[in-house]
Amino acid sequence: MRILVIEDNYRLSESLKTNLVNERYSVDAAYDGQEGQDLAELAPYDLIILDILLPKKDGLEVCRELRRRRVQTPILLLTARDSIDDRVRGLDCGADDYLVKPFAMNELLARLRALLRRQQPYKSARLEIGSLVVDPATHTVEREGEAIELTPREYALLEYFMYHPGQVVTRDMIEQHIWNYDFECSSNVIDVYVRRLRRKIDAPFTTKLLTTIRGVGYCLSSPDSKQEAQ
Repeated sequence: MRILVIEDNYRLSESLKTNLVNERYSVDAAYDGQEGQDLAELAPYDLIILDILLPKKDGLEVCRELRRRRVQTPILLLTARDSIDDRVRGLDCGADDYLVKPFAMNELLARLRALLRRQQPYKSARLEIGSLVVDPATHTVEREGEAIELTPREYALLEYFMYHPGQVVTRDMIEQHIWNYDFECSSNVIDVYVRRLRRKIDAPFTTKLLTTIRGVGYCLSSPDSKQEAQ
């Protein structure tokens, strides 16, 4: 999933980016409010981490402006202010959650996973399609009870499919969400990763879950949903 970090403290921003990349998120960073707002309006991020005290434009103003422009990406506010009034102002301007500095990285990651789950059709912490199970907290994957080892990029691709069950996912959507602005995606790199992923999650099993929609993209769905569609 693709995350935008808007934080003017360079050391904190780099720490957040490093930890998020280690958790297999794709991350872009902005260091002032205006730059962050511009990026948030330009790209389809899955989540925004937004500091309140920012140069050029403060985080609350950025949050209000994004909501006014109908950008519905979940926003997690970061701030050193911990009064009830400050939290209320942050949530009332359109933020989805509020985390006070200093914070534990494990708590931030747990809040990110919770915010991402709110947007998806899953009630439990695990993502399941048919016999395929993904646990975002531990980054483990299994099918029919058998553990499947994936590279970080393969895992990110599978997780994106799992968050969009039964939907046709285009190559453009994959490129926008799995890779950040610093990566130049060649014409066939997505097809290569999909083939690698299919060899691991589909080829060893009788029932196939990942389908290629010729000329459009890919669809990961359970056998039951395929039968209903027919």
